[in-house]
Amino acid sequence: MYLAETTQQFGWPEAVAFLGLIFFVMFLLGAGAATWLENRKLKVSTADQEALRQLVSRYEQLAEKTLDAQQRAAADIAELRSRTSAIEQMLRSVE
Repeated sequence: MYLAETTQQFGWPEAVAFLGLIFFVMFLLGAGAATWLENRKLKVSTADQEALRQLVSRYEQLAEKTLDAQQRAAADIAELRSRTSAIEQMLRSVE
């Protein structure tokens, strides 16, 4: 008997208001989670883009260094060919 006397009964207006409040809080939590997730994706995307820029920059530097090394090697080979031909001419003149 005490239980029946102490419990409160909600009417339809209070139940609808309570459910509306619960849905509103759920909506706010969902919107907050979606905003946080979108912000996190943006940060990760920005970090990936920066890493890609650094990688491209390193690749360009490596390509420039490789081109310089190839040009030096080509110049050295050309010089060796000219020296070799000069030595061959000297050897032919000696014979």
